[in-house]
Amino acid sequence: MTSRQIAAAQTRQELIDAGLRLAERTGLGGLSINLLVQEAHFSKGTFFHHFGDRASYLLALHRDFHERVFAEILQAIDGLEPGPSRLHTVAKTYLDACLRDRGVRALLLEARAEPAIANQVSARNATAAKLCALDFKAMRWPQPHESARLWVGMTAEAALVELEAGRRRPKLRAALARFIEAA
Repeated sequence: MTSRQIAAAQTRQELIDAGLRLAERTGLGGLSINLLVQEAHFSKGTFFHHFGDRASYLLALHRDFHERVFAEILQAIDGLEPGPSRLHTVAKTYLDACLRDRGVRALLLEARAEPAIANQVSARNATAAKLCALDFKAMRWPQPHESARLWVGMTAEAALVELEAGRRRPKLRAALARFIEAA
């Protein structure tokens, strides 16, 4: 990468990081381009150069967060055999990442009203379910793919409950784990 490309990538990342900070305070409804460029200390022109419009920005914000979380999950499960232990690790890693980045509440809850993000959520959930289906197959669950889709949905809902509480909810996590152990 050239120094210009590196600087552009850094600017883009700074705008995304500023959006996560703002989303924590304002939600997506209050996340305006004016507030964003003020928070990031860039001009509107810089914003439009990198994202084009607010919808494209929200999509990039959502994608960036989930790509980072998915990379964390893959690292956390590296070397683990498919099965319940790996599913627990996936859920813990995801839930902890959501609590760490508080602005994600807006991405998980409010962003679904944005059509481009709703499509991205569906695609992301399908990718996560494909990964988790291996675990359900290893546990010999009937309908492993469908079970994985439900597991992903339950884990996402658990993230919303924890984000609302602003902390880990041990009983909720135990209940989530119980679904895997019960079968």
